Order: sequence, then structure tokens, then C-alpha cells
Amino acid sequence: MEDNGVIFVGDKPVMNYVLAVMTQFNKFSSVTLKARGRSISRAVDAAEITRNRFMPNLLVKGITIGTEVIPSEEGKSVNVSSMEIVLAKQE
Repeated sequence: MEDNGVIFVGDKPVMNYVLAVMTQFNKFSSVTLKARGRSISRAVDAAEITRNRFMPNLLVKGITIGTEVIPSEEGKSVNVSSMEIVLAKQE
């Protein structure tokens, strides 16, 4: 079983997620950033800032994009884009 930390990206400032990624690497060999909708750009920013500024030995292992169907308040279903970015330390 591969150990993996998961971070759900929301409305906090990007640097909060950068710090969360670096903290997760103390415990895990890979970290997954998960985001939906407007938070996707914040997840990409967090991954790139972590890679370029703080941990240059990180690799992007995989990027998964998709659509999630979420029920809205009116009872209809809404399609929301989703993205997962898997970061791992270089061997």
C-alpha cells in the first residue's frame, strides 16, 4: 500500500496549501491535492509554488481531471469540474 496524504483545496490563501503540502511530506512519500470548480487554479498554484520555490526535488506523478455531479439547492444536479494533482519526492 502506498502512503499518501490528501489535501482538499478550498478558499484559503494559496500559501496555506503550500505549507500543508510541505507538512504532509514529513509523513508521506506522496501528496494528492484535490480541488473542484474555482479552487482548481488555487491547487495548481499551490503545487507549482511548492515545486519551484520550496521543494525542487518534487515530481508531478499524475494529474486527473473529471466532472462530479453535485445536487444543487433547487434539487437539480450541477456538473462541477474536479482535479487531482499527485506530487511525489524524486527517488
